[in-house]
Amino acid sequence: MPDEVKPNVNEAPTHDAQLAAENIASGEEKAPKVDFDADYAAAQQFSVSEVDRTGEGAAAAEAATAPKYQTSKPEETKIEAQSTGNPDDYAELAKEVGNSRTEGVANVSDELVQKALEKGQPKK
Repeated sequence: MPDEVKPNVNEAPTHDAQLAAENIASGEEKAPKVDFDADYAAAQQFSVSEVDRTGEGAAAAEAATAPKYQTSKPEETKIEAQSTGNPDDYAELAKEVGNSRTEGVANVSDELVQKALEKGQPKK
């Protein structure tokens, strides 16, 4: 069912729209008829292409998004640490870690802790 357009000169966003609204209001031009239902039905026809109405559309989409290269699946490796129960193994590991050059000061004495506490006190 067609609706009639009733333009308002004061609400026209452009000069051309104002002129068209004035001409319609004065009767120089006829107001256009708009059938929203028919326009909506026509828009629905254009929203889906002919290819998508068949199985070819799904096949084309699959081909367009398929990966170009095959990748291998990563192999899962399990590493189990064997417990020896020998304390010498742990002592040797601790020496290796303790000699790291990226570590901070390794030897902390009571004097060093006392100096840090004194420096952390607010001035009176």
